[in-house]
Amino acid sequence: MSGVLTAAGDLRRLVVRDLRRELRVLDSLIVNIALPVIIMVLFVYVFGGAITTGSSGLAYIDFVVPAVLLMSGGYGAALTAVSMAGDLTGGMIDRFRTLPIGGWVVPAGHVVASVVRNVAACAFALVAAIALGFRPSATPAGWALVAALVAAYVLAMSSLSVLWGLLVGSTQAAGAFSFVVLFLPYLSDGVVPAETMPGVLRDFAYNQPITPIVATLRALLLGEPVGSSGVVAAVWLAGVVVVSVPVAALLFRRRTSA
Repeated sequence: MSGVLTAAGDLRRLVVRDLRRELRVLDSLIVNIALPVIIMVLFVYVFGGAITTGSSGLAYIDFVVPAVLLMSGGYGAALTAVSMAGDLTGGMIDRFRTLPIGGWVVPAGHVVASVVRNVAACAFALVAAIALGFRPSATPAGWALVAALVAAYVLAMSSLSVLWGLLVGSTQAAGAFSFVVLFLPYLSDGVVPAETMPGVLRDFAYNQPITPIVATLRALLLGEPVGSSGVVAAVWLAGVVVVSVPVAALLFRRRTSA
């Protein structure tokens, strides 16, 4: 029990360290606050008037908000790869190795801090959407499920991001992961209806993990039946976490054992 409490204390200190570091980097702080708002304004006011929502019949802001939430949280979560790679290449890991802390606590601290930081970024995006005219009709249970689903998505992307940061050899290469995560919602049913895409892209959009996550968020926010998309989204997210966490732990041990 004392070992568990000690590890929990170490994890808390590393999470606080990561969050404080983000607060002290002005450009990172501005991006975390401003990016969700800018993305929301861009889609609603620049693209919204020119895009129809196909057979859904929704107003564009109701259609696109779930995708923007994922973009806001996913982009910040993907930058965790840069922090992880920076610790590995900048000598911080050597300092941690001189301390009596478990090795797994270091990547776990990055992941937990990312979840806290980027769920807050999603909240900024949601507030911006409401200010622009989005009127959700979710039930209290629906809001709880929205928060849980967004947190699970950020957790999955953060875990993958840490894994990527351990695989690559520099912070520059680690930053490339953010473009993948930011771009993936465009190839889903989140920004434009997948039914309007050409054949190959349409098939990809219907069968990639972002689409059921977006569909579930959209149904929860608008107070509609979730259907099978909720189960598919949960399976995708659980699978990513279950695979990426142990692989990341193994890679971390190998990268720091020499």
